Amino acid sequence: MIERYTLPEMGNIWKDEFKFNTWLKIEILACEVRSIMGEIPPADVQAIKEKAKFDAARILELEETTKHDVIAFLTNVAEYVGEEARHIHYGMTSSDILDTTLSYQMKTAGELLIQKLIQLKEALKKRAIEHKNSICIGRSHGVHAEPTTMGLKFALWFEETKRNLLRLEHAIESISVGKISGAVGTFEHLDPKVEEYVCTKLELNPAPVSTQIIQRDRHAEFLTTLAIIAASLEKIAVEIRHLQRTEVLEAEEYFSKGQKGSSAMPHKRNPVISERIAGLARILRTNALAALENVALWHERDISHSSVERIIIPDSCITLDYMLHLTINLIERLIVYPENMIKNLNITRGLFYSQTVMLKLVNKGLSREEAYMIVQAIAMDVWANPNKNFTDETLNSKEINKLMSKDEIKDIFNYDKVLQNVDFIFSRTVEADTQ
Repeated sequence: MIERYTLPEMGNIWKDEFKFNTWLKIEILACEVRSIMGEIPPADVQAIKEKAKFDAARILELEETTKHDVIAFLTNVAEYVGEEARHIHYGMTSSDILDTTLSYQMKTAGELLIQKLIQLKEALKKRAIEHKNSICIGRSHGVHAEPTTMGLKFALWFEETKRNLLRLEHAIESISVGKISGAVGTFEHLDPKVEEYVCTKLELNPAPVSTQIIQRDRHAEFLTTLAIIAASLEKIAVEIRHLQRTEVLEAEEYFSKGQKGSSAMPHKRNPVISERIAGLARILRTNALAALENVALWHERDISHSSVERIIIPDSCITLDYMLHLTINLIERLIVYPENMIKNLNITRGLFYSQTVMLKLVNKGLSREEAYMIVQAIAMDVWANPNKNFTDETLNSKEINKLMSKDEIKDIFNYDKVLQNVDFIFSRTVEADTQ
C-alpha cells in the first residue's frame, strides 16, 4: 500500500522551534569562540550555556511590542540568562543569525531532498531494466513516429534525475554559507575568527564577502534548482497522463481498492497523482521567479526579500519533498500494459518503417529526394485507406521492386532491427550507474 505522506523531518526544519534553536546555537558558539580568544570570562560562557533557553510563545508575545523578531528572541533569552546576557549578540546584526540560520535550514532541507532524489533514481532504474525491451511507439508532436521501448522512457527520466542530483548538490554547496560580520559585513566589531568558528561548527563556509546579508543569488540558485527538479517531475507526470488516456492506455496509475475517480461517473480511473504533480510544479516555478526578484536589493540591504522568503523557501522545500514522495510511489506502482503498446504500435499498419524503406532506397542509389517521394506516396495512400498496410504496399511497389528483391523488402519489417541499439543506450545510462 502507498504510504500516506508525512513531513516530520522536512516540516520540522521550518518550525519556530528549529529556527530558534539554531539562533541560540549561533549566539552560544559566538560567545564560546570569543571566550577562547580571551574576550569573555570562561565562567560567563559556562553560565550562558547552562542558563540560555527560550520560550517560543514568550518570543511571539514580546514581538507584539518590539515588532522585531530577533530583539524579541534576545530579550527572552536574557530573561533566562541574566547578567551574562550582555555578551550575547555582541557586535552582531540580526542578519548574522537570520541568514546563517536560513542557510543552515536550506542545507538541511536540501540534504533530505537528495535522499528522495536517490530513491527516485533507484525506482526509475528498476523500472527501466524491467521494461528494457517492452516495445512501444515513439511519438513526436503526439503523432506516431518510430518504435522505442518503455524502458527507454524510464532510462531517460533516470538520466535526468542524475543531472538533478548534481544540480541540487551544487545548489546546496552554494547556499551552505554563513556570515557573522556585522551591520554591513565589515567585521567592525567582531574578529573574523568568530565567523569562521561558528560556520565550521554548523558545517557551513564563511561568505567570502557580504553586506548585512548573504547575497540572494545563492538563494535564487537553490530555488531555481528546486523548480528545475519539479519541472522534471512534471515531465514524467505529463507523459504518464498521456499514456493513461483511454485511447492509448499503455500505462496507468495504480488505482487502489475503494478509490473513486468521479462523483458522477463510477467508471472513472483518473491520473490524479500525475495531475497533482503537474500542478504543484507551477508553484515552484513561481517561487523561483520570486527568488530571482530578491537578488537586487538597495545598497547593503533592505528587507523587501524577507517577507517573500518566509513563504517561498519553506513552501518550495516542503512542496518538492511531497512531489518526490508522490513520484516515487507513482513510478514504483505504475501499471504498464505491453499488449496495448503492441496494439497501438500497429494502428498505422507499418507506417513507422517509412524511414527505413527510404534509406534502403538511398543505399540503392536514389537521391534522398527521389526516395522520399516514392515512400511518401505509398505512406499517404496507406493513411487514406484503412484497408491497406504499409508492408504490403511496399512489397507491391513497382518502383521499389526494381531496386530491391522481395526478401530484401521483407527484411526491413523487423522489430529486432528497429531496436538493435537499445542495449548500447542502456550500457551508457542505467547499466553504467555505479552509485
